[in-house]
Amino acid sequence: MQIQFKATKRDAQGTGASRRLRRAGQLPGIIYGGGEALPISLDHNELYHLLKKEVFHSSVLSIDVDGKKETAVLRDTQWHAFKPQVLHIDFQRIDADQKMHLKVPLHFSGDEVSPAVKLGGCIISHVLNEIGIQCLPKDLPEFVEVDLSALEAGQSVHASQVKLPAGVELVQHGEGDPVIASALKVRGAAEAEGEGEAA
Repeated sequence: MQIQFKATKRDAQGTGASRRLRRAGQLPGIIYGGGEALPISLDHNELYHLLKKEVFHSSVLSIDVDGKKETAVLRDTQWHAFKPQVLHIDFQRIDADQKMHLKVPLHFSGDEVSPAVKLGGCIISHVLNEIGIQCLPKDLPEFVEVDLSALEAGQSVHASQVKLPAGVELVQHGEGDPVIASALKVRGAAEAEGEGEAA
């Protein structure tokens, strides 16, 4: 599914010009990568509502700039410190034949039927809510499903254990294999089990 919206090429640049745009209900932005950077202006309210949709952050976007289509992904947004206002937005052009890096949301399922919850009296803590992946634009998933139905008490799920869709690779920054979710004992449940088990 491709999300489409319109933008206009922005000629006047600088702080004053951006302020005038915002006053007129417009949002200054830029499309960069694969050629020259293209300053654009967008309808603030339309983008504000799109940004509230999870899928907007992990989708290939089609931006109609004065009739010319730009294919891009969302890279960055600057928000006003206390007002519900986007101040600036950055998009990066993508090439259908080149792999791209993006963070995609994790959707957890099976928590409530896992042995950790049903038998172990645990609560499941979702440590990460997104992971970095690399893939071609055509393979970009809207989200990655994490099945927790087999999780046992005291166990954790690591990034390397997540089943990724075809054509999608995990991108890890830094050392180790980050924990995505873990089953934590609820204090009351652990005590109710009695003193039999040596901790």
